[in-house]
Amino acid sequence: MLSWSGLLVAVLLLLAGLVPRFADRFFRPVEAAFSRLAARRTFVVVLIFFVAILLRLALLPLIPVPVPGNHDEFSYLLAADTFAHGRLANPPHPLWLSFETFHVNWFPTYSSKFPPAQGLVLAAGQLLGHPWIGVLLSVAAMCAAITWMLQAWLPARWALLGGLIVLLKLALISYWVNSYWGGAVAAVGGALLLGALPRIFRKPRTGHAWLLGLGVVILASSRPLEGLILCLPAAAALLWWLGGRSSPPLRVTFRRVVAPVAVLVVLLAAFTAYYNFTLTGNALLLPYNLYMRTYDPVGLFLWQPQRPLQHYHNTQLEDLYNDWARSEYSRSWDDVKSVSREKLENYTEAFFWPGAFPLLFCLPLLFRDRRMRLLLVTLALSALGLFAVIWPLPHYAAPVICALYALLLQCLRHLRTLRFARRPAGVGLSRLLFLLLLFTVGSGLYQRFADPYAWDWNGNMGNWRRAHVSAKLQQMPGKQLVLVRYAALHNVHEEWVYNDAAIDAAKIVWAREMDPAQNRKLLNYYRDRQVWLVQPDEDPEGLTPFAMPPAPSPPPTSP
Repeated sequence: MLSWSGLLVAVLLLLAGLVPRFADRFFRPVEAAFSRLAARRTFVVVLIFFVAILLRLALLPLIPVPVPGNHDEFSYLLAADTFAHGRLANPPHPLWLSFETFHVNWFPTYSSKFPPAQGLVLAAGQLLGHPWIGVLLSVAAMCAAITWMLQAWLPARWALLGGLIVLLKLALISYWVNSYWGGAVAAVGGALLLGALPRIFRKPRTGHAWLLGLGVVILASSRPLEGLILCLPAAAALLWWLGGRSSPPLRVTFRRVVAPVAVLVVLLAAFTAYYNFTLTGNALLLPYNLYMRTYDPVGLFLWQPQRPLQHYHNTQLEDLYNDWARSEYSRSWDDVKSVSREKLENYTEAFFWPGAFPLLFCLPLLFRDRRMRLLLVTLALSALGLFAVIWPLPHYAAPVICALYALLLQCLRHLRTLRFARRPAGVGLSRLLFLLLLFTVGSGLYQRFADPYAWDWNGNMGNWRRAHVSAKLQQMPGKQLVLVRYAALHNVHEEWVYNDAAIDAAKIVWAREMDPAQNRKLLNYYRDRQVWLVQPDEDPEGLTPFAMPPAPSPPPTSP
């Protein structure tokens, strides 16, 4: 059934098409000024960067600095803390069983399972005062990089419009900026790659080749699988151009294009091998793959069979991997359809807005645009990769998001030329589409929701209860040890046991309450700390002194 909001949008679009000149006296001078500004290409890229930062900072009274709450976020923050202390990994802790948690490898090193790019960005933010500063800068860089990329594919005013759409959708009320999960870093890599490529085709310059290579490095260090898929059509197009008649002589292209890209790729391979060896002891074994082997029986791709049930050292890991993860996807066709439907819903909510559906009617026109064919192939291959994996999170699509918005804008250009009964209906429709985007963002701010999961900034986004307990402990004198006791029906996605990179040096150490023998080892090891018990499911913000039950007396010996 068509919702009332959908019906209202349809009526507004119909009116915009029938009365395209409505408010023309307002829109014409605004669009003229917009075009003049867009002509200053370099200034526009810099402007988008700073506007993204300033707008998000202006919203801090409404949307505070995010509090981490998801398993992935804490793992990225572990990587950030490790890098900020000048290390790639940490030695395993002798009492690691009390600290074992999600998305963290413990052997041969204590380290995050994720690729390093997001952790490096968060580490830069930590060194500047707070990890979220790195998030904010990366999101602003994404908006600027996508604007720069669009300038290579579209007229200047459309590129600026695209930069504004990205800013509104992803830099204000998206979890890309309101969490530590990432997305923006990989999007920067994709934008550099696809923005440099057409510039090299038109006039090969060494600077553009360095940017293309940098894009490859960022993609490989943030989202390797999706980045590899994105690079395949770009590499094929580059090789085709190098062997074609339109490219300069090989001695020129080798010096200006091939050599810079090759240098960066070699350095990337060397760093990746060294990073893998440092974290996993094997230059060819990614930390992510090590974690999958150790913990995750579900796999990544739709066709991978689940491994048999395995035993874990704590109930929370058991609940996630032997229960929740297996129930989410069990390799049936119904599950494939369900996961694919969820991806479509999440991607639509994350990257589009109500009222943008008329652009779908312009999709067939894209196949007549020769300049858009590479982007179409790139998006199609990336979509196959995205729908081949199990999990439906929108930031998986980050590398290809610039291509998606480039094609969206090209559809909008076609829509603007639409005429109905000799009226320029497309002009009114294109204006209304942007106004509906503004309304969507404003409505999200008013309702205090972040797409695509309707997280509430006042309490449901991030583990605020853990943050409040941590704040209390930070104000106490001396070092603290917190044992976490979960109830039987605890929500496995609300994890409390995460620690700094240097566990023993931390002001607060978080540990699981385990069996008496392990707890006794823990308390003996941390004799210098005040020990607390926290029960997230009973009294989330309450702290009680932890009392160790007396050790059982030895059985009496016979005379």
